[in-house]
Amino acid sequence: MTAQFDIKNWQSTYDRKWSPLESAANEIQSGDRVWIGGANGVAIPVLKQLCHRKDELKDVELFGALLMFPFDFLKAEFKGHINYNCLFTGPLERKFLGPHGNIKINSVHFSQTQSFMKNIMKPNVLLMEVSRPDENGFMSLGHIGALLGDSVVENAEKVIVVVNDQVPYLKGESNFVHVDQVDKLVECNHELPFAPQAQPSELEQSIASHILPYINDGDTIQIGFGGLSDAVAYGLENKKNLGVHSEMMTDSLLHLIKIGAIDNSNKTIDKNKLVYGLAVGSRELLDFLDNNDDTHVMPLSTLNRPEEIAEQDNFISINGALMCDLTGQIAAEGVGLNQISCTGGQLDFVRGAGMSKGGKSFIALSSVFKGKNGLESRIQLTLPAGTPVTTPRSDAMFIVTEYGVADVHNRPLKDRTAALIAISHPDFREALTAQAREAGLID
Repeated sequence: MTAQFDIKNWQSTYDRKWSPLESAANEIQSGDRVWIGGANGVAIPVLKQLCHRKDELKDVELFGALLMFPFDFLKAEFKGHINYNCLFTGPLERKFLGPHGNIKINSVHFSQTQSFMKNIMKPNVLLMEVSRPDENGFMSLGHIGALLGDSVVENAEKVIVVVNDQVPYLKGESNFVHVDQVDKLVECNHELPFAPQAQPSELEQSIASHILPYINDGDTIQIGFGGLSDAVAYGLENKKNLGVHSEMMTDSLLHLIKIGAIDNSNKTIDKNKLVYGLAVGSRELLDFLDNNDDTHVMPLSTLNRPEEIAEQDNFISINGALMCDLTGQIAAEGVGLNQISCTGGQLDFVRGAGMSKGGKSFIALSSVFKGKNGLESRIQLTLPAGTPVTTPRSDAMFIVTEYGVADVHNRPLKDRTAALIAISHPDFREALTAQAREAGLID
């Protein structure tokens, strides 16, 4: 990695490319296509300045995900000036969906981000926060860099970095940019925004309790982000020799490491290494990962490949959903045409777990939600018109609610239907049974 860069004289190059922070936003021009990263890894000071240039810019396309700062460019009045394209929506972005906001949705499997970057996004500018350089002049792209950062560095015409000493230096592959690769370098040490850490609810703990018996000592796990995933993780405190191969590194997984439940000693590949793509959590989590030789950040285009996942025996994938139908089709992105999330890595991990020797995938959801007319079932005869299917029924394995587990993997449709009705809310089972009979799904 060091052969093509000047690792001896990088400091002089750093000094030559250094510019005042105020100059960075002026590098972005009309028509630019800019990768900005995501979550709390975006260059907040520069993007705030960029918003002040709205009226002089036209057709700037920003690409990112899971933003944690309410930038002005999310507002409708920025359309046509500075547009925002989102690969994965978070709570903040959901507030700006629709005509009152300025968000274009790009729903992409994380395993296919390289293809998306080269063929659709086609960025000519990278703007990201990075760590301080190491002794050879390499700066880490930080805790969100594995989403796309390294490949954008290689393809962009202009690379702008903001050096921030709050960005961790993460060990692994394809998560670095050398001073030689940078066109403009600015510095701004500032605190990162962090989302509050909510404790799992009783309902989430109840759902998790049905999954926990399926997880054994020595399994390798992937969990998503949020209360339900945390409920599962915290429920694994008494397990031993667990491994991690997960697109998301969270505080709940850090807890399992601290108490010794996770040591990665039983993994089929990457033995004794904690492998992850993104880190979304507390300051403590980032400090733990900073310069940690026992961890390995991997680009999502590799980490999320089902074939890569399948190399781990006894792989356990746990993800959430919004709704499913009685044949096992899983909706995790939206209901009808109402966008809530995006594709992300769910199907990548479902398929990878299905290919793993001894692997299992779990899709978890509560049995009901509060709708316009009171409680409504999340398990329905058919998904509402326009609802995107994130995981096809042919891939689904275990579907879980607070009422139990439905094993639908490769089962006949009649068996699937009966199993899913059995884990639906009791108040809806009679109606679902009648609907299923009328539709010919059960006798």
